[in-house]
Amino acid sequence: MDRVRSGLARGLEQVTGRALGPYQSAVVRIGFAGTWLFFLLREFPNRGELYGPDGPWSWSLAERLTASNGAFSVLMWSGSAVWFEIVYAVAVLASAGLLLGWRTRATSVVFMVGVLSLQNRSVFMGDGGDNVIHLMAIYLVLTRCAQVWSLDARRARRRGSATAGAAGPVLWGVLGAVYAYGAVTGRFSAGWLAAFAAVWVMCGLWWLVDRYDPEGEGRAVLDVLANLLHNAGMLVIMVEVCLIYATAGWYKIQGSRWQDGTALYYPLGLDYFTPWPGLSGLLAGSGTVVMLLTYGTVAAQVAFPFTLFNRRIKNVLLGVMMLEHAGIAVLLGLPFFSLAMIAADAVFLPTGFLVWAGARVAAAARFGRRAAPAEPALAQAEPVPGTTGG
Repeated sequence: MDRVRSGLARGLEQVTGRALGPYQSAVVRIGFAGTWLFFLLREFPNRGELYGPDGPWSWSLAERLTASNGAFSVLMWSGSAVWFEIVYAVAVLASAGLLLGWRTRATSVVFMVGVLSLQNRSVFMGDGGDNVIHLMAIYLVLTRCAQVWSLDARRARRRGSATAGAAGPVLWGVLGAVYAYGAVTGRFSAGWLAAFAAVWVMCGLWWLVDRYDPEGEGRAVLDVLANLLHNAGMLVIMVEVCLIYATAGWYKIQGSRWQDGTALYYPLGLDYFTPWPGLSGLLAGSGTVVMLLTYGTVAAQVAFPFTLFNRRIKNVLLGVMMLEHAGIAVLLGLPFFSLAMIAADAVFLPTGFLVWAGARVAAAARFGRRAAPAEPALAQAEPVPGTTGG
């Protein structure tokens, strides 16, 4: 009994004492922010047709749909073309800010608002990766994803606090004004009203405590709550990835084309999914290769959740899954879906590999200068105590 109690105490200390997976949360943050930013910039000339007033899904249709399903979108606050351009520009800036880890707590909220607003405005746009980004944008708000590889972490090392400076209060003041306008005009549903209020109040409280009592009990309590939310958010992200693969694999098993090993052959013959017709034709011309890839896809997706209990097998299969998504991006012309799934897969990457990769990237950034010793490079990538991600 004492051994069980001791184990529970150690587990509770782990969950509340620190934010687990700092490198994994950082690479997930960078992956999803970069994917959405890349998408917004690539589709910038087509933004009006995709999500704006020139799209086939009119503003009135979107208004009726969001009224029926309760989906959140600030684009439904006005049908003005100017308002659409403002929202799109803010979504781009928030994606860049989250990618760099600048005032991450605030930019993660704005990033989520941008993702939900654009996607809920035109629900039929996307290739599957949009659903993953939709969910992860919500989960990232809960995490302390700027402990490493972020401007917030660098600010915390230099100034002793990630909340130092006037930019944070100004940004949260603007967000508070927008929230107050939405609340007064009845733009929020009850659930979103409570969610945004909780985020704004907690972040304001964090700023006050961090500024006036950084070493007191109040800060310790807030750290415990932040760690709990972060660890819960990371767990939800991991479970979500497992559910995606498990459901995809088991649904494929039920399909006759997946059972006879020919499922991959058919999309390779569709113009929409053949950016490289010659390569697609070459692959489709080999029945053996098509069969192996079809069966291999199903086997990998079904097996992936079970491999988490064995680190070596998990790492091997994780590499296979990432290569599979890279192949989907090239062969089927679905780059954003593939990037979104690779970013989600990154939550399972081993810490040692991420630290090594971070050191290599830092060394490449110092190209032209004398390479620094490995130990300082790794030390700079260590999580900064007290970094909240915003």
